Amino acid sequence: MAWDDLHEQRPPDDPFKGGGGGPPGGGGGKPPFDIPQLNLPKFKPSMFIGIIILLLLVWILPGTFYFVEPDEEGVVTTFGKFSHTTGPGVHFKFPSPIQHSATPKIRQIRRAEIGFRANASGQIQRVPAESLMLTGDQNIVDINLVVQYRITDSVAYLFNIRRPHKMVRDAAETVIRGITGSRNIDEALTTGKADIQITSREQIQSLLDTFQAGIQVVTVQLQGVNPPEQVAGAFKDVVSAREDKERMINEAQGYRNAVIPEARGQAAQILREAEAYREQKIKRAEGDVMRFLSQYEEYKKAPDITRKRIYLETMEEILPTVDKFVMGDQNQGVLPILPLSKNPILPGSNK
Repeated sequence: MAWDDLHEQRPPDDPFKGGGGGPPGGGGGKPPFDIPQLNLPKFKPSMFIGIIILLLLVWILPGTFYFVEPDEEGVVTTFGKFSHTTGPGVHFKFPSPIQHSATPKIRQIRRAEIGFRANASGQIQRVPAESLMLTGDQNIVDINLVVQYRITDSVAYLFNIRRPHKMVRDAAETVIRGITGSRNIDEALTTGKADIQITSREQIQSLLDTFQAGIQVVTVQLQGVNPPEQVAGAFKDVVSAREDKERMINEAQGYRNAVIPEARGQAAQILREAEAYREQKIKRAEGDVMRFLSQYEEYKKAPDITRKRIYLETMEEILPTVDKFVMGDQNQGVLPILPLSKNPILPGSNK
């Protein structure tokens, strides 16, 4: 039933109407229960002022003080224009929109990836539009590059460039494409990687300094320089053949380095032996000549005596080495045949 029905007059036969049949002390037109009354406080102007002051404090206090971490630098702007920088700690500023503060991390090493993206879980997503590059000999290589950088000038970092991370990535991609285009594919895949890293770091830094970005490039690392997937197998075969070639060349060089010194040593040994033999023969011949001349001088002084002495000396050298037989004139029955054999063959023997 409607709420207003409680205030309507009840019919004459209503047992709650006044008389002996109604509840004790009950009125004729009152509802059977009491409605609570809300006592609202009276609104005063002082309360309105207090609420306004409270809202102002809530708005002003958080925007008045700001905190700068040890690895950060505070940059304060007044009406959008650079005002000053602050160091680590708690600092005061006028609330917004008068002043604003920014706290970039100037000691943090940031990382820009070119050719791929790595998420927090370690999964890598390739970006072929960035990684595929053309070399100077009209070949295509797939290069993944990582640039690490940090902030050196926080004011230039915040106000001179709009999207610093994208700018570093674009500058690195531009530089690495130019360097790759000036080299052949063999140099990019093998021996030229270290030189590419050094050159790209210098050129990226020079390009960022031109834009006054307030960024210093720490390192540039080539994560991978590979041929495209479509021809990776053929390039692996070429690299394998090149490695076999280098291995064979090194083995031949090792064999050459082992054989040539040995041959040179043998040749030097033969030469030294020949020289020694020559000197020996010369000295011996010279000694023989001197001995002969000395004997000749003695011979001229006493020819008979010298001839006899030489004869005797010669016999002393010869006779001890030969068999000697002494035979007298009385042995008539022996046939004097010389030399006699040490083992004569007897008659009737088989020898």
